Amino acid sequence: MSLNVGIIGCGGIANGKHLPSLQKINEVSIIAFCDLEVEKARVAAEQYGTDNAKVYEDYKLLLEDDSIDVIHVCTPNSSHKELTVASLDAGKHVMCEKPMAKTTEEARDMIEAAKRNGKKLTIGYQNRFRPDSQYLRKATQRGDLGDIYYGKAQAIRRRAVPTWGVFLDEEKQGGGPLIDIGTHALDLTLWMMDNYEPESVMGSTFHKLGKKENAANAWGPWDPKKFTVEDSAFGFIKMKDGSTIILESSWALNSLEVDEAKCALSGTEGGADMKDGLRIHGENFGSLYTSNIELENKGVDFYEGETVDEAEVEARSWIDSILNDNEPVVKPEEAIVITQILEALYESAKTGKAVYFD
Repeated sequence: MSLNVGIIGCGGIANGKHLPSLQKINEVSIIAFCDLEVEKARVAAEQYGTDNAKVYEDYKLLLEDDSIDVIHVCTPNSSHKELTVASLDAGKHVMCEKPMAKTTEEARDMIEAAKRNGKKLTIGYQNRFRPDSQYLRKATQRGDLGDIYYGKAQAIRRRAVPTWGVFLDEEKQGGGPLIDIGTHALDLTLWMMDNYEPESVMGSTFHKLGKKENAANAWGPWDPKKFTVEDSAFGFIKMKDGSTIILESSWALNSLEVDEAKCALSGTEGGADMKDGLRIHGENFGSLYTSNIELENKGVDFYEGETVDEAEVEARSWIDSILNDNEPVVKPEEAIVITQILEALYESAKTGKAVYFD
């Protein structure tokens, strides 16, 4: 059995992650490409599509093609709900890029659409598929850390503000580093803790360094006039069982402690972090220990072992869930909680007050 895939949005995330990964899967044919800038769709179709791949400017025309089984939504956050619901209602399975949506209400509409159409929906949190994440997930599920009551979600860049696309546009994105990379770190932390019941949040956002002219930046100076989102954001999240998560995110911050899409955990039986590779630590026989986990499986000189591409593993896992009717690794019911927390953190930052969940 094989699946026909259509891509809506042929920009950076489609070309950098989705299309190269899908192209490697024998059971997949990428037969349709859509973008408001139709030339982007043509270029993507030439590189990744089948010989008879079709190109669209209007996603509604693409969705009329009954031969398409799966849609990947790779567009700005503001359009995730509209495109995902329309694709599900057209009878397609959907992978939507992270974050799930700008608001919890939009995310809820997406879940309802998947249920009423009997189609699968997943969200693109590819960091779950990294070797260190997979190992730590197995360890936490086995109970190696015991009851995990403290987590730290880390997504700190010193100077790496994305200056292309709509990243700096609050209306289209819903925010800056918090919703862009903080979302990955929060996803990892909640997944490791296996805890999706928030009680309250308190958040702060800052727009300090984004005002600077000719600033140092990995992708060249940003335009302060177009920088309408926060440059850093921080949150305190309390779960219903009392466990606590600290969330740190920034595109620009005067910090030498730089980590992206990582988490640290503390439990009753041990702890773990991703600071120096994957480290698991605890106490045995009255002594403390720290284990550095070797994940590269090197065994022979001059041979570096196989390189694991989390984007490809994510894509294969997603396609397998459709072909074999399994549950996707990233469940929409988990992803909506991330959206719920992020939305509340932004609200808390604006009001200066804690946000409590029902």
